[in-house]
Amino acid sequence: MSDPRIIVALDYATANDALQMADQIDPKRARVKVGKELFTRSGPSVVTDLVSRGFDVFLDLKYHDIPHTVAKACAAAADLGVWMLNVHTLGGAAMMEAAREAVDSASTQPILIGVTLLTSMDQTTFEQIGLSGNMSDTVIRLAKMAKSSGLDGIVCSAQEASALRENLGDAFQLITPGIRPAGSDVGDQHRIMTPKQAIEAGSHYLVIGRPITAASDPMQALADIEKSLL
Repeated sequence: MSDPRIIVALDYATANDALQMADQIDPKRARVKVGKELFTRSGPSVVTDLVSRGFDVFLDLKYHDIPHTVAKACAAAADLGVWMLNVHTLGGAAMMEAAREAVDSASTQPILIGVTLLTSMDQTTFEQIGLSGNMSDTVIRLAKMAKSSGLDGIVCSAQEASALRENLGDAFQLITPGIRPAGSDVGDQHRIMTPKQAIEAGSHYLVIGRPITAASDPMQALADIEKSLL
């Protein structure tokens, strides 16, 4: 695929385990995601190892700090050669604008996206942290702020993709975790969709972990998901 829609979440504790899984995946067929545990335990070298294997890497660290600190972190991530990185929209417009400026000034310009509300969040948690109203309306409001701050897209639940596409247009990219093929284990996700439902709703890229990485044949699992999108 010239523009693979699937991002495989390498949610492992060690670089060795992550790279062993990556070696079972064709980098022309899928991108990969490096999250907090793997990056914290293994450091930037796991990212550069994946890049050297030909993978587009989504560095999923959800930067959320004062604007200067986030800008420096985004510049450092760009220097690693990542394809995509993210910040948390709850950091505010000034923080996102600083991230945008840092990425634009880097030697390579990764896609810069924002996290709105985590797909593990339900209405109870939403209210416990002091937010009120409708979760979907909050996601749209945060997404509009991200777009006006210069971000390329957001991470969101596929259940919000249709409304986001209507409000923000086709060019604003939607990256959706919480994707589960029909019949697979839901795990700790609440707001989920199947891959086909997510694409039809307007998602650009799908983050999928255990349905691929826990399969006995990861490439076959990937192929089955690809087939479901046709």
